[in-house]
Amino acid sequence: MRALVVYSHPREGSFNAAIRDLVLDKLQAAGAEIRLIDLYKSGFDPRLTSHELDIYEDTSMNTHHIAEQVDALRWCDTLIFVYPTWWYGLPAMLKGWLDRIMVPGIAFLMPDEANPDIRPGLTHVKRLAVFTTCGASWWLTRLVGAPGKRTLLRGVRFICAKRCKTAFAAHYLMDSSTPESRAAHLGKVARKMDRFIGDVPVPQPVRA
Repeated sequence: MRALVVYSHPREGSFNAAIRDLVLDKLQAAGAEIRLIDLYKSGFDPRLTSHELDIYEDTSMNTHHIAEQVDALRWCDTLIFVYPTWWYGLPAMLKGWLDRIMVPGIAFLMPDEANPDIRPGLTHVKRLAVFTTCGASWWLTRLVGAPGKRTLLRGVRFICAKRCKTAFAAHYLMDSSTPESRAAHLGKVARKMDRFIGDVPVPQPVRA
């Protein structure tokens, strides 16, 4: 397993950081190769520039300025997002990552004469997981439509492998959370991760 974890939260001591660390621990225990993209710590600029928009559909040029990020996306077979849900959606930092990194020729293929709609480009990604926190309740998030969840588990899922395995967990009412609710949620994330990567064999030590 080659897992790319995309983490988006500005505060290192946040509960999202605890979720991230748990996810990384589970991956490491499963013997996965891991790459972590910490969008805030790395100083990622989420703004799509005029030049980037001009070359957006030019697959000979549109990855030159984002080569390292694109390499990680091409490398992985497992993609995991850890972030807070703000205003029912993705943080601007994470939405900007999708805007700038999920370009034509990498994430998806543009329509052409033979294909009237976009086609998946991340067919090597066979696992997709989303772990988030929400200030709103479950029912209010559902009422609004959970646009952040839909962007990743429907939009990004569509451009992954046909039978891409998914996992999702959200801690709702995060602003009024308690030590007990946070501990319970970490337990839920742990169980989700166990099922998510359960079919990956753990490497056995080599005996002399």
